[in-house]
Parts: sequence; C-alpha cells; structure tokens
Amino acid sequence: MPIERDSKNWTWVLERPCEECGFDATSFARADIGRLIRENAAGWQFVLMQPDAGRRRNDDMWSPLEYGCHVRDVYRICDFRVDKMLTEDDPTFANWDQDETAEDEGYADQHPVLVAAEVDDAAGQVADVFDDLTEEQWTRIGTRSDGAKFTVESFARYVVHDVQHHDHDLRVLGIGV
Repeated sequence: MPIERDSKNWTWVLERPCEECGFDATSFARADIGRLIRENAAGWQFVLMQPDAGRRRNDDMWSPLEYGCHVRDVYRICDFRVDKMLTEDDPTFANWDQDETAEDEGYADQHPVLVAAEVDDAAGQVADVFDDLTEEQWTRIGTRSDGAKFTVESFARYVVHDVQHHDHDLRVLGIGV
C-alpha cells in the first residue's frame, strides 16, 4: 500500500500547538532554536543505528530511515532558504515536494550510518547559523511559492516543529527518540 502524499499546509503550527504531536512552536525562546535542532539530531543518531531502521512498521508510514533522510533534507533546505533570506530581499522559494524527493532520492535504499552523519552535519550547520543571527537578521523575510510569508524566526520555528513532529511519528511506530 503506497503512503498517502502529504499535501497539508502546515503553517498553522506557527499560531497554535500541533493537533497531532502537541508541539507548540511558540513555547520556546528563539535563543533555544539551535539547541533544539542539535538535540533533535542527536536522537536520530540512536534511531538510525538500529539494525531494522530501514523496515517500515506500518504500510502508511515511512521507515525510521526514510524519516531520517527527510529530516536531513529539511535541515539542508532550511539552511539554503535561510541563507537566501539573509542575502536577498524577500526571495521566493520553489515548492519542495517531500514525497517526490523521497522517491527520486531513494530514501529507502540509503545507508543508515551515512544518513545519521548527514543529519548531524546538516543540523549542526543550520543550528550554528541560528546561534549567530543578529536581531535584524531574525526579521528578514522570504516567500514560499504558495504565497506564505516567513521571517527567519518564523521559518526556524516552522522547521523545529517539522523535525519534532517526526519524533512523534517514530513514537507512533513504537520507536523512542
């Protein structure tokens, strides 16, 4: 059974706690964003070292390996988009189809140990960026292809929810992060 493609607009998580995972993207200081990203990446090191990381537990959910690949790519895209927001005036970002990327990049066939290192590297890189931002840089803006506007801060909070939400997905599968 193929996994249903995600077509939801998740920007509402910037206004209220997530109905699925309970995470509140407004519940922490922006100074904590880098730390939260690093903590999330540390959890993936354990998950991806499990011998069955590539096995799907439910027909309608990715395997831990596929989720790990997605989280790595979320961090990479975040780093790219934040860099554009810091260096360009109101850049527009092309749509990112996470399901298409999972298929095109062969998430299910990647090596968990390599993915673990890549998650750590990508998270560390973007966390360092957030740790070093000035007051003015947090307010720089960018626009998603659907017209949604983000500041660097709101985008960071959006990303922190995204990766925390996948911790919830793993708990649904019975895997602790």
